[in-house]
Amino acid sequence: MTTSEKAAYLKGLMEGMELNTDAGEGKLFSVIADILADLAADVEDLESDLYDLSEDVDHISDDLSDVEDLLANDDWDEDEDGDEDEEDGEPQFFEVTCPACENTITVDEDVLALGTVQCPNCGEMMEFDLLDIDEEDGKETFDGDGAD
Repeated sequence: MTTSEKAAYLKGLMEGMELNTDAGEGKLFSVIADILADLAADVEDLESDLYDLSEDVDHISDDLSDVEDLLANDDWDEDEDGDEDEEDGEPQFFEVTCPACENTITVDEDVLALGTVQCPNCGEMMEFDLLDIDEEDGKETFDGDGAD
């Protein structure tokens, strides 16, 4: 028997006892029975909400498990060519100096592979020739040629 059913049973018992609900103890019992019925309805609502939340948590847990499986798989460490990334797994960055304003920016190898980038300082387009890469003090630097 659910809590709502028990509250309804209690109200039925009170009606069967023919208590005077207009005065005295009968009125008190009637108010208590009404409060119990309201509490029972609230508990049923909470149980329903709890069930829905439990289902949602199960779905989130399943999704998280899928993400963990993907992250545990070594395939995500490979680049588009199927080659493994650098030994240390870190991307390479290059310092590029704009020939127009001599502002130095740092770009990654993907930007260099595009061949051009716009200087964020002056708007000059810089073209790259990947054969001009120099090494200075362990840093790889690159001077871009301004496009006219």
